[in-house]
Amino acid sequence: MPKGSPGEAKKKHTGEFKQKVVEYMRENQQSYRETGRVFDIKHDLVIAWERIYLEEGAEGLYIERRGRATAISGKMKGRPAKLNKQIEEDLIAENQRLRMEVDYLKKLNA
Repeated sequence: MPKGSPGEAKKKHTGEFKQKVVEYMRENQQSYRETGRVFDIKHDLVIAWERIYLEEGAEGLYIERRGRATAISGKMKGRPAKLNKQIEEDLIAENQRLRMEVDYLKKLNA
């Protein structure tokens, strides 16, 4: 069947299943492909799940990861929260002060 055909539905695997797959592979010293064959899944999934397991632990396998992440955080979805008005004004003032300081130091060195 061609990739993306109507008969090919994407499965949503549970965190328990993912953990079972990764732990089976590690305990039995199986390759990604062998583990994929045993559980009837693509070996690419096993690779991704093991990476998550090693980086974040078993809890990381239970996190929903569908959808596109934002470029800013790499994880967070949606717009970033707006800063408090006072904090924003303080940052603008600090930015202006630092620019003046840089200009002063440039003139001093010239």
